[in-house]
Amino acid sequence: MAYIDLLSSVHKATQRDYLARVNDPEFPKAKAAQIAKQWAYDYWDGDRRINYGGYKYMPGRWAPVANQMIEYYGLKAGDSVLDIGCGKGFQMVELMKALPGLKVRGLDISTYALEHAHPDVKDLIDLGSADNLPYADKEFDLVFSINTFHNLHNQELEKALRGIERVGKRKYICVESYRNEVEKANLLYWQVTCEQFNTPEDWDWWFKMSGYTGDHSFIYFD
Repeated sequence: MAYIDLLSSVHKATQRDYLARVNDPEFPKAKAAQIAKQWAYDYWDGDRRINYGGYKYMPGRWAPVANQMIEYYGLKAGDSVLDIGCGKGFQMVELMKALPGLKVRGLDISTYALEHAHPDVKDLIDLGSADNLPYADKEFDLVFSINTFHNLHNQELEKALRGIERVGKRKYICVESYRNEVEKANLLYWQVTCEQFNTPEDWDWWFKMSGYTGDHSFIYFD
């Protein structure tokens, strides 16, 4: 298991007003979270005060992550890759563009996301949950999940970690975490779907307890 930072540059490109989000008079935090957890229009393309505020494909935005992933894991044409929590499939598209011949598959819990997925990968995305992967043992050369596993409750998280270990020859996940009280408060203020509020040490406990041997990285709200 290794710590591989593939996401911080993309994450830090977004400016966040934590207090404005938690104190919004029309969409106070509890209301925004309740709406967001429906994983429908409001979560993806509704008001920014609820979540993304319009999750649209921007060519090249996720390309650096795709290129680093291909290089680090030595992926080649013909290899198979699964994206758990793929949303509209934008990372899948960038992987296919960066490495023609790569076999990509996606899984997401949101019917809305699948219906509005990028046309190049719409037929390659399965509707399902991270804690119940409908794939064979070691079916994929690489399985990765970006910003998904922290949305799972404890009983779901253990199943998901054991599942990604089972279906992937190599694994990588990125989750939200915090190292101090400032980052903890910012995470609490900003998130709308997170169920896991864990320090890096807590996450390490989860990995070991669940038998997860893949790589990982953390996103911090500093």
